[in-house]
Amino acid sequence: MKYTKLGSTGLDISRLCLGCMTYGDPNAGNHSWTLPLERSRPIVKHAVEQGITFFDTANSYSAGTSETIMGQLLKEFTRREEVVIATKVYFPYVEPDGTRHRQGLSRKSVMAEVDASLTRLGTDHVDLLQIHRWDYDTPIEETMSALNDIVRAGKARYIGASSMHAWQFAKAQEVARRHGWTEFVSMQNHLNLLYREEEREMIPLCADQRIGLLPWSPLARGRLTRPPGVSTARLESDQVGIGLYAKTAEADLEVIQAVQQVAGERDVKMAQVALAWVLQKAQVSAPIIGASTAEHIDDAVAALDITLAEHEVQALEARYVPHVISGHQ
Repeated sequence: MKYTKLGSTGLDISRLCLGCMTYGDPNAGNHSWTLPLERSRPIVKHAVEQGITFFDTANSYSAGTSETIMGQLLKEFTRREEVVIATKVYFPYVEPDGTRHRQGLSRKSVMAEVDASLTRLGTDHVDLLQIHRWDYDTPIEETMSALNDIVRAGKARYIGASSMHAWQFAKAQEVARRHGWTEFVSMQNHLNLLYREEEREMIPLCADQRIGLLPWSPLARGRLTRPPGVSTARLESDQVGIGLYAKTAEADLEVIQAVQQVAGERDVKMAQVALAWVLQKAQVSAPIIGASTAEHIDDAVAALDITLAEHEVQALEARYVPHVISGHQ
């Protein structure tokens, strides 16, 4: 495993972040493909054994059960001071007991959701608290003030943001600076070989401000890991993935074929090539990988040792066509 700092902070993180959407009660929330506790245990254990210290979940993943599972497993396999735990707030959800949580980033929601997340995770603080999206119904001043208070109360060490327009991220940072509040140190955005619209404004903004990038869906929810035409149960049932990529499937086919060609020439897996491309992007601190098997983790770790040549990068990028902005809502 390789390690780095998160953006311009002094926080040490593994070069790979394990995304925890995969782990949760399949009967809770909107993802029937998630893995319950016993099936999650060997995968999380393997991740820790491979040196991954950075784990990203959210209050809404599987109606909060992802946080519960991760809290338990991280206690089993490591010590709290050895890991970096990130979670997110914004999306609405209904807990298995029927408790309803409203969407948004109002002071009331942020305060309540952070406390609920800490309870599920079994910790008194998270290392990185992120807003899962932009809240158009709450003044950004209210949200940034609440986040600042969360940090000052010791419930979060750092704060980060997720997919939004670059102007929104810049506005949030300026509001924080103007009031002397805690600023965002990271941006968790949508970035992979099939979706590169973040290269236009968000990545240059983050590079200028030394904000760490934590790309989600670096493998396009599995589409960059297998030859065209090969499907899986998750690929067919993942409504979020279908919404993100279905409209551009024909144009994306050529990019997937380019990944397949470069992987064949190197005699490595497609996932390793696609992830290596993300890892080489400026300002990327750690891509967020999904893993439903130990092999998925091994493939991601192997990608850390791949350095793509200039002609390979050109081949991978040449067939990309502009896409409609997606992932912000």
